[in-house]
Amino acid sequence: MQNYFCGWYFKCQSKRGTVALIPAIHRHGNEKFASVQLITEGGAWNISLPYGQFRKGKGKFKFTVGKSRFSAEGISLQLSSEGLSAHGDLRFGELSPIGYDIMGPFKYLPFMECRHSVMSMRHTVTGELDINGILYRFDGDMGYIEGDRGYSFPKEYAWTQCFFDGGSLMFSVADIPLGRFHFTGVIGIINWYGREYRLATYLGAKAVKIKNGEIVIKQGKSTFSAKLIERRSQPLRAPTNGMMSRTIHESASCRAEYRFEEDAKVLFEFESNTASFEYEYSSLY
Repeated sequence: MQNYFCGWYFKCQSKRGTVALIPAIHRHGNEKFASVQLITEGGAWNISLPYGQFRKGKGKFKFTVGKSRFSAEGISLQLSSEGLSAHGDLRFGELSPIGYDIMGPFKYLPFMECRHSVMSMRHTVTGELDINGILYRFDGDMGYIEGDRGYSFPKEYAWTQCFFDGGSLMFSVADIPLGRFHFTGVIGIINWYGREYRLATYLGAKAVKIKNGEIVIKQGKSTFSAKLIERRSQPLRAPTNGMMSRTIHESASCRAEYRFEEDAKVLFEFESNTASFEYEYSSLY
């Protein structure tokens, strides 16, 4: 594939604040480069680096971008550019992977625009990051890791991730091109008190509402809804044909509400002030 990107999303959340880091590699024609994006409630920064400064380490999930190291065990951050000085070390506890590939049988389809992966729904984070003189401390707090690869982000999509009492969730709906056709794809995972609930197109899930910052998904006798109440978004770069030429907006920590019911029984319903949300549909307002 001539145009390509591969990126990982590390979210670290404590009572003091949320930090997300997105290391990635990109290829567009003969041009190749690496990048690291950093987002907090207060700002977002994008650092572009030569492709040669991306190095895969020994092990299944371990790599270096510039002077920063990322792995399943943690992050050692050393970023410096105009307007950004970020450094520190974080240690992760044992990761909590999902039961099987979030893409299900769609992982075998060739030429998909974007493929999603989930490495850990919830793990502990311990350590400190200094970002432009602001200290973010983590003491057995919460982390989440996912990834994307392909050549472009979907034209329209919504994504959310949230920790809550007893669990963690991630859901995404997106416009999926497949040859001359398009369909709305759904992938979602809820980990709640040790049980995994999965809603996905390949299991019969359908998005019955995508409007005004709200998504409602039905699958058999299960219904999940997520609603963005208050945006606190920052601009991020996203790939189009491998190039980071698109601007999207992510709220790393914002107000949102969630509801999940099964067999007409409400399993949980809550509002969070620390949800992560991207809503790239034109029907936001």
